[in-house]
Amino acid sequence: MSTPQRKPSAYHDAPTAMVFDLLAETATRLIGRYNHLSETATTKEELDAWWEKVIRLRDAKRAVPAQDPDQLIARIQEWTEELELLESADRD
Repeated sequence: MSTPQRKPSAYHDAPTAMVFDLLAETATRLIGRYNHLSETATTKEELDAWWEKVIRLRDAKRAVPAQDPDQLIARIQEWTEELELLESADRD
């Protein structure tokens, strides 16, 4: 499976507060997906792996400097790509 190309961001001209809100929403969506996958895990190891992703994502969200639009946008793009990969895997 190939990794999607990063798309140029339309958020560079948006107010930083708006970009931060989008980061929070994207993280919430991805955490929700990980949570769903943990609930449907068939082994304890799989469940633990998805919960580890939840914890790492939560920590990564907290670590992004709220006033740095470039880092906010990079994380939004990264997490959006992860969501797209997970959603496409669901369709396979």
